[in-house]
Amino acid sequence: MMTIVALIVAGLMAGALASSLGIGGGVIFVPVLVVGLGLDQALAQGTSLAVIVPTALIGTYGHARYKRVEWRAVVPVALGGVVGAAIGAQTALAADPLLLHRLFAALLVGIAAILILQLVNRPAADR
Repeated sequence: MMTIVALIVAGLMAGALASSLGIGGGVIFVPVLVVGLGLDQALAQGTSLAVIVPTALIGTYGHARYKRVEWRAVVPVALGGVVGAAIGAQTALAADPLLLHRLFAALLVGIAAILILQLVNRPAADR
């Protein structure tokens, strides 16, 4: 059963990691909601999307104060994101929940592999 405290802790963890590591909060929110709080994949995805907006706004504000936002990229990327989100939501709603879960896990593993390869291939002086 979800408690308010567990939800607040999940939000705190996801918000801090999303803003500090520059990741979409969903990479943290979805696993926390699925594994930690027992939501099914589709419900976790929808919930994650609903809570990412305030998290992203506050994170953006923090980074913008230090001039760490490339504003020229914001509108084109956001427009693509809006269209992609509409397509993705319809796809997710039509997909089998177990398939969504597996695809999400594969995405996380793929991202981890890419990041590890980048570190391994980086010159020793840059590590």
